[in-house]
Amino acid sequence: MLGRGGTGRFGRGGDGFIGAVRLTQPDPEEQRSGYPWELPVVQALNGRDGLELHPGITFLVGENGSGKSTLLEALAVAVGMNPEGGSSHFSYETRASHSPLGDALALVRGGRRWHSDFFLRAESLFTAATYLEDLGRGLSGEAAALGGDALDSYGGVSLHEQSHGESFLAVLLHRFGPDGLYLLDEPEAALSTQNQLTCLRRVEELVRAGSQFVIATHSPLLLAHPRALIYELSAQAPPQRVTWEEAEPVRLTRAFLADRRRFLAELLDPTGPPPAG
Repeated sequence: MLGRGGTGRFGRGGDGFIGAVRLTQPDPEEQRSGYPWELPVVQALNGRDGLELHPGITFLVGENGSGKSTLLEALAVAVGMNPEGGSSHFSYETRASHSPLGDALALVRGGRRWHSDFFLRAESLFTAATYLEDLGRGLSGEAAALGGDALDSYGGVSLHEQSHGESFLAVLLHRFGPDGLYLLDEPEAALSTQNQLTCLRRVEELVRAGSQFVIATHSPLLLAHPRALIYELSAQAPPQRVTWEEAEPVRLTRAFLADRRRFLAELLDPTGPPPAG
């Protein structure tokens, strides 16, 4: 077990689709050195229990370079989703840049099988939207899997004809459904403050309908879900389970709001030290 705290259980049936993530044993000729193998979060997957996932929502927080997106992308690959974003029925590739970690993951399966999946990346949503348009309105790939028109499953309007935030919400509101496995990589990058709360409410609705989420985020608003499991990742130490109050984005935001003038005076003074986290 990592860190402190418990997972709790909620959602229909109480069981997630994936209970934990571990590393497989390497082949004798396989070299596991350098990136991403040296990341503490990847090394933690070598343990017997691996990294436990909450049956409803698991959050990954941490500084840039701590491995949040790397782990999320690898999880997408391990379950058969497109590493650049989309569902298991998306087959586009713009650049083969994902790490070999996904092929080395072993998933501890729960007692249920998901009926829908999606890897939602704010940074690559434009490419996913283009892929959807290229599908046209034929019953192939994503559309066939959903039993209808591809665009209808995303609200009936091209994602390119909406703002970044609107298109992101369209996927969340129209494409995501009950009993789904959903991976979100920094969704706040596309969303206003108000729409982050909309996102949080929609995630809760879907969890109550039997879905499971793993979300990498820097957003104190999203992290505030009262029953989620939060892992704080670091480039120097193993992942730790933390509470909302303990999570670094929450602590830093609170400190800034509590003494904004001091923070800004120190931050914007080139001769002074940076504010303490």
